Formats: sequence, C-alpha cells, structure tokens
Amino acid sequence: MTDAFQIVLAKRPAGDVTADCFRAETVALPALADGEVLVRSRGSVGEVVESKNPRYAKGDTVIGMLNWASHTLHDGKGLRKIDPAVAPLQAHLGVLGMPSFTAWYGIKHICKPKAGETAFVSAATGAVGQVAGQLARLAGARVVGCAGDDEKCQWAVREAGYDACFNHKTERDYGAVLDKLCPQGIDSDFENVGGKIFHAVFARLNNFGRLAFCGAISEYQDAEPIAGPSKMFTIVQRRLTIQGFIVSDHVALMGEFATEVGGLLKAGKLKSRETVIDGLAAAPQAFMGLLKGENFGKLVVKVA
Repeated sequence: MTDAFQIVLAKRPAGDVTADCFRAETVALPALADGEVLVRSRGSVGEVVESKNPRYAKGDTVIGMLNWASHTLHDGKGLRKIDPAVAPLQAHLGVLGMPSFTAWYGIKHICKPKAGETAFVSAATGAVGQVAGQLARLAGARVVGCAGDDEKCQWAVREAGYDACFNHKTERDYGAVLDKLCPQGIDSDFENVGGKIFHAVFARLNNFGRLAFCGAISEYQDAEPIAGPSKMFTIVQRRLTIQGFIVSDHVALMGEFATEVGGLLKAGKLKSRETVIDGLAAAPQAFMGLLKGENFGKLVVKVA
C-alpha cells in the first residue's frame, strides 16, 4: 500500500484565494483495480510506478490531469505518454504542453494574424501569452502586449520579439497607451486578462477584428462580476469575431501542434521562461502568487 501526500481544497474562496482554502494531508491509497495505474507525480507529468492497465507500463512517463499529490490512482483516460529524452519534464507542461497548445490554437484558428496587421496579447509573458505573441510575430503581424512589471515587458520586446509592451500595473489610462502603441487600431486580440484591459482593446478593434477569449485572470477573484464593455452593437458594426475556447475541445489537433511548434522550438524560433517552485507543500502559495502575477512564464511546482 502506498501513502500519498496531497493538497486538497478545504473550502471555496469568497473573493481572494487565501492559504486556509487548502489543506495538506497524507492518505493511504487503496490497491489498484483492473485498468488503473499508480502515477508518482512530477507536477502533471508523472512516472507510472505500478499498472494494471495494458496501455501503460511501469516506468512510463505520462502527462495528464493529476492530483496535487505525490501519487495519483488514475483510470488511464486522458493520460498521454511522453519521451523525457526530448526535453526537460517541465517543458512538457509549458512550451511543449497545454499552455503552448492553447496559444497555438487561439492564434492559428481564431486570431489568424497576418502581415500588415496589429495583434494584441494580454499577459504577454505568461505561459500562454509568451507563445501566442511569438506565433503572431512569426505570422508577420506587428505585436503589442501588456505584462505585470517592467522586467517582463523588457523580456517580451528583447527576447520574444514583441514590437511593444506596457506595464498594466503602472499605466493608468489603458486607452491612451493603446492609442499610442496601436495607432492603426487592433486586428486581433488574444485575451488572457479581461476586465478593463479587455474593454480598452475591444473599443479599438478594427473592422473584421478577431478576438480569442482564453482567460480573464483579472476577474477570477472578484466577489461581484464587473460590467461588460459598452456599445456591444460594435460587434455588428465592425463585423467582429469573438470566440471563447477551451483547448481540451481540440485534442485531435495535438499532433499537428506538436509538429509545428516542436519544429519552431528545435529551430530556435521560440523562447520561453518558467518559474519553478520546489515542493508540493508550496503549491497553495504558488497558486496564490499566480493569481497575483508573481510568476514569470509558466509556473511549475516540482513535486519530486
């Protein structure tokens, strides 16, 4: 029998996420049932340590939706084998994983940037945004973004190839800074932040603009929902396309994504940053920091 150390939700937050929303505990896992695998977690990448599932063998490295735990009993559905020799394990959670797949889908299938256009990416240096911005640039667009501090903005321009980036925590008039950095308006928006930034971008979308709504991290901890943008008839007047999406709906495209983005990474055309936190016990604090924008790039908690 295996003991698993895990972090569980003790209560749902009312407003900001706080430390007492989580509880650490050690539990004894039951014996495997037929079809199950026991995975020792390395974040959401893990090693199969015992298996009664014919698709997975002991020693396989897999990625999937695992618990915040040292070990997870899993029915195998949704797990995917990965080759740890291709890249460091944390890369499979970031630039080769779900965040990058999200960026690729939103840019290629919704935003569709091209030469002569202006593309905007909020949370420009986050796990998703840093890839979205680079893919928009590689498609030929002029790319503008925003991030939560000056260092992140400098990296976006210097390393990721953004044409401009502003600090959304120090800028007070988003409309004015967007008018300055996007004088020809905005043709596509990869939206990760929502709130007032989204409102300002929405007002500056050009005719036939495309908006991929990936997230709204500025609103996740709001006790009350904020009002949406005004003048919604703008969607009709400017013939806008606004699409929310969840990348798990598009797993059939994972192979195409891996070929394209893997090739760009191998050719040195994609840069990425990550923040690695040691120890599962630090996961709640890391998660709270994520909501405040304290991480740089993909946030990874190293379990073992």
